[in-house]
Amino acid sequence: MATSPCSSSGVSSSSSSGLGADAGLEIRTRSVEQTLVPLVSQITTLINHKDKPKRSDKTLQAIQRVGQAVNLAVGRFVTVGEAIANENRELKEEMSVACIEARRAGETIAQLTDVASLDHPESDSHITIFTDKTGVVKAARLLLSSVTKVLVLADRIVIKQIITSRNKVLATMEQLEKVSSFQEFVQIFSQFGNEMVEFAHLTGDRQNDLKDEKKKARMAASRAVLEKCTMMLLTASKTCLRHPDCESARINKDGVFHRMRLALEQVIEIVTDSRPNGENEMPPISIYSGIKEFKNKVEGLRENLYFLSKENLSTMLEVILEHTEDFTDSAYTSHEHREHILELSKQAKMELEQLVSVWMQAQNQKSKDLMEDLEVAILKTCQCMNELKREVHSAATSLAADLLKYHTDHMVLKALKITGVEGNLEAVAEYTCKLSEQKEQLVEMCRLLRHVSGTEPLEITCIHAEDTFQVTGPQIISAAETLALHPSSKIAKENLEVFCEAWESQLSDMSVLLREINDVFEGRRGEKRVYLSLPRPGKHNANLKALKPVKLDTEEQAKIAKLGLELHLLTSDVDSETEKWEDQENEIVQHGQGMSSMAYSMYLFTRGEGLLKTTQDLFHQAEIFATEGTKLAAALQAFSDQVHSDDKPLLLLEAEKLIAMCKQLQITAKAPVQGKSATFTKVDACILKTRNVMTLLCQLLPLCCKLLRKNKAGNGCLKPAPPWREDRIRTGTNAHAPERRTETFGIKSLEHHVTNMTFLESK
Repeated sequence: MATSPCSSSGVSSSSSSGLGADAGLEIRTRSVEQTLVPLVSQITTLINHKDKPKRSDKTLQAIQRVGQAVNLAVGRFVTVGEAIANENRELKEEMSVACIEARRAGETIAQLTDVASLDHPESDSHITIFTDKTGVVKAARLLLSSVTKVLVLADRIVIKQIITSRNKVLATMEQLEKVSSFQEFVQIFSQFGNEMVEFAHLTGDRQNDLKDEKKKARMAASRAVLEKCTMMLLTASKTCLRHPDCESARINKDGVFHRMRLALEQVIEIVTDSRPNGENEMPPISIYSGIKEFKNKVEGLRENLYFLSKENLSTMLEVILEHTEDFTDSAYTSHEHREHILELSKQAKMELEQLVSVWMQAQNQKSKDLMEDLEVAILKTCQCMNELKREVHSAATSLAADLLKYHTDHMVLKALKITGVEGNLEAVAEYTCKLSEQKEQLVEMCRLLRHVSGTEPLEITCIHAEDTFQVTGPQIISAAETLALHPSSKIAKENLEVFCEAWESQLSDMSVLLREINDVFEGRRGEKRVYLSLPRPGKHNANLKALKPVKLDTEEQAKIAKLGLELHLLTSDVDSETEKWEDQENEIVQHGQGMSSMAYSMYLFTRGEGLLKTTQDLFHQAEIFATEGTKLAAALQAFSDQVHSDDKPLLLLEAEKLIAMCKQLQITAKAPVQGKSATFTKVDACILKTRNVMTLLCQLLPLCCKLLRKNKAGNGCLKPAPPWREDRIRTGTNAHAPERRTETFGIKSLEHHVTNMTFLESK
């Protein structure tokens, strides 16, 4: 669904100032979104200044400086946009129009803010930001719309590069399929390798830039397929060339080409946001997401008894219980788990019947007793669903743990390699049957894990794993049959090794996936979550302080929106840094993730969203955040004992900084205040100091990771980059790479010119 650039950028303050933009433009990437942030901040500052009754000379000069800075930055920005337009004829007309609009809006803002030389800007005949209140809003709206349009058009060029690169890869693949000699194959495969590296560069950058986590996960899955299949394509093609009359070798090779084409197609679907033949993507429904939505509806009855029908609730429960049949019908579910799931399914139906009965009565007569009965029915229904979720999670994860442990020795694969080299067709047939059974077990495991994965990215990872086992199993079988038919063939042996390694690699990935699913279930990782460190409001809560709850009004939310947005961006940076650590159980990582989650809940508060409903909630959260920061500082001090003596002073210095900042935040959060103005000042101070701590955290995490890697002498805390990304890092530094020039000149250059503007802080 398309949204306005302002809302896509997450800049809620613009709406309060009357700013808007072209609603037909949807921002899908972080680079475009973050390029707009400083511009929106500058313009919002100008809009907020226009209504202030007292204007000192210093204020007038500051306003003029900002107006001029905006105009100059827009001028440089437009120059880059026009250069991009000249290099891309198909976008030239649209880009030129957007550039003209942006330049015109920038000049208008400069004129309206030309107030520093005026003694009385209100009474002068010269039209200014003070005399033409709607003029600056119109200019700001036009500027945001046109700048966003330029950025989105430049982004379209990146998409075009990916499509062009994909087309090159497909064309070369067709040549590879038709070759009949080794010499010709080697020449074409060399070209194919270079094209795949370039495609990997472009798609890797795009994956990192995507805002949608679901699309990012799908892109990662497709790129993983292409990476593994590149080596498979090499050995499968060589085997086919060496044994041209072997049917199993041909089947093996065809399977690789087919899978690569599907992966290439999926990448294009993601970057163009389209489906073949205009189909709508139907996301798979999991038990976890079904229960989550069902509980939200049930709990919504506390606020509104009429917002949905009893038929809707009954249908939602029916869908959930239908999915539980995947567990109860599975041959791999234990008898104990099956019985518990059936019992809980039956209980869920009974609890819903009771809830509906009380609910219908409450609609007709809102007595105190009925409302208390309704509350009890809601709690019992939700508790039953939680138990059902816990049971299916236990069933899926215990099955996965048992299977992964059982297959960790890879006995079937080892037997296939031995019997293949021996040319024992009968034994190979026996072990291929065992591999097929193993494949069915692992596929079933993936299907059940998807139901309890907890997040959409992990669901997609489960689906990808299922596809991998489905496809790789038959490919191992065809490779083993080829080796058994040609036992002395070195290339056939190498080919089987490659497919077996892919199977082993996927099993290893499943262990990581299982750990992540358990982490999400236990609330340690996964979706960006807010800390549940606050007491839930309700009549049974005896721990709530007897303080009058205070909420921020719309104007106050608008004032802290910029701070909140900066906090949001910092949480993303911290999350990116923590994801680079191989050891996710590291104390430093866990404290960092906890602080990021709490900072995110504070960001949601600035938007009037999330679990922090009142200012008292925010202050309590700030205290918890500061305590977590102090714990992180202690972990850093302990870690300093493990590093080289040369590095220790720097680490201890940063830890001392963190302690001081957290102490200041705690003092601010605990300080008593009275009155609306004082409360808002305290809110502003808490968020500002939280932002400063997060800024320091963004510097600390990579420093610690670097020191840990240095001390481990090569074993490192960073995840190893896949082979095709190593070249990407080297190539990315080459300013003369022709295929990369337009991209570097595009979004990055535009971003540079906008972010160079000087910020004016409201005082």
